[in-house]
Amino acid sequence: MLLQTEEHIKIKWSQCIKEKAEALGFISCGIAKADFLEEEAPHLEAWLKNNYHGEMQYMENHFDMRLDPRLLVEEAKSVISLAYNYYQNLDRNPNSYKVAMYAQGEDYHFVVKEKVRELLDFIQEEIGEVSGRAFTDSAPILEHAWAKKAGIGWVGKNSLTLSKQKGSFFFLSELIIDLDLAYDSPIETDHCGKCTRCIDACPTEAILPNKTVNGSQCISYFTIELKDQIPIEMKGKFDDWIFGCDVCQEVCPWNRFSLPTKETRFIGHEKINQFSKKDWEEITEDVFREIFKKSPVKRTKFDGLKRNIDFVKSL
Repeated sequence: MLLQTEEHIKIKWSQCIKEKAEALGFISCGIAKADFLEEEAPHLEAWLKNNYHGEMQYMENHFDMRLDPRLLVEEAKSVISLAYNYYQNLDRNPNSYKVAMYAQGEDYHFVVKEKVRELLDFIQEEIGEVSGRAFTDSAPILEHAWAKKAGIGWVGKNSLTLSKQKGSFFFLSELIIDLDLAYDSPIETDHCGKCTRCIDACPTEAILPNKTVNGSQCISYFTIELKDQIPIEMKGKFDDWIFGCDVCQEVCPWNRFSLPTKETRFIGHEKINQFSKKDWEEITEDVFREIFKKSPVKRTKFDGLKRNIDFVKSL
């Protein structure tokens, strides 16, 4: 009888957390047991060994921590995985350069993490003394693996988390806490089936078999992560992308179910999609600061964006 009561409490707490997550604007919330990611270990090791991370040297750090959330939060019991929608029906200028959808508005690191911390505050207020940490692409966590274990979606061929109901245009974040909860079942079925649209559409052939992406060949890597000059052999392959890339998501059949985000802070400056190519090529540092004041695009700095534009523009 005691075990049933304890299980009932776990279910009650879990439901309470999910209801609060929904109230905060998250489109999905799933919970998994904080444990070692045994299946992911050999895949991560092989990915690094093949140098698919390119110059992202930070990916080599904290190997064990990436696989075990208990090394991030002492006595961690649960990983709460959360999805926050950023999809927009963008009115892009067809004769312009392109910025990834996620970078249109304010930096998600701040917008989403603020909400995850609010969820942690709620848990501590409602349940009691609970220790934990909030993460939004800010720590060595295999977020797609945890999203799958928590039942949010499955990992697609483009290595992103996909949902039958919500597509893939959402940010993932995690809340790792030292509280036992009722755990969701992982999505074991791969609903991509025999579809290879993302593989076929990738301009730089970065998407490999077995749900592997060669990060060092991805347009997002070249336009964001790479600090040196972009390899000349990539000339003509960027399809006008100057920051990030949405190609593999745009062609994914499951994204026909994506609905526009309700988060107004993700709506970007109108100039981003209305600029002509000439406008971009003549952009000044003052205009850059105005348009991308709170945007993830600031990460490239003005000189980085100019490098991308110069590389993509026709000779």
